[in-house]
Amino acid sequence: MGFEPKILSFLCNWCAYAGADLAGISRFQYPPNTRVIRVMCSGRVDPAFIPRAFLAGYDGVMVLGCHPGDCHYLTGNYQAERKINLTRKLLEMAGIGSERLLLDWVSAGEGERFSQVVRDFVEKIKGLGPFSLDEEMKGKLRAVRASLEGEKIRWMIGKGPELMEKENVYHERLSKERINEAIESTVRDEFLKNRILTLIESKSMAAKEISQTLNLKLNETLNYLVSLVGEGKIGFDPAEEGKIPRYIRNI
Repeated sequence: MGFEPKILSFLCNWCAYAGADLAGISRFQYPPNTRVIRVMCSGRVDPAFIPRAFLAGYDGVMVLGCHPGDCHYLTGNYQAERKINLTRKLLEMAGIGSERLLLDWVSAGEGERFSQVVRDFVEKIKGLGPFSLDEEMKGKLRAVRASLEGEKIRWMIGKGPELMEKENVYHERLSKERINEAIESTVRDEFLKNRILTLIESKSMAAKEISQTLNLKLNETLNYLVSLVGEGKIGFDPAEEGKIPRYIRNI
């Protein structure tokens, strides 16, 4: 037998889920590789569910919602697009790749389109092969999940559009480019800090070891370590007192 991927699908109640129902009624054929979770809106899909799905053993994740402009809640699918785009950035930044994550639009009357989307995605995942879930990959996924669950990234996802629409106290309106730059920088910082936390959760490491593992300059690594020490998330390994400082995660 060939590889049969496991795919987790989040379907909007009003459009994609109804489209899946129509596909069944109309007998449009598609592979039985997907486990479906119905959500009231694609915008309600927490981006942290994506790395959780991969950690649970899924090979691909689909998020299907209403076509832009047709959302039952007006802007939910635009929110979903922002969340998924940011999740893709994190997956690429982590070296995981974003090919296994699909966001698409299917209306309630598009049963045939639903079946085609599923068929195409299943074939794509078959071509990519099974998701390799070794210990290094698990650490990267946990770092992505922690970043997406963190307050900074959640705040920026929610406040980004508002910041572009409103003036600040200096009567300035931030450009889309500046907002995107700020988001990109925050996403990178949060991921690298969380990646450091996953590296030292079970063993202590020196700053040089961490910088080499993450392919970072030593001074940049030290900046993240100082920040994490200040936040009380990491400390120094007491067993290595008097030697080169080694960092370990605080329980």
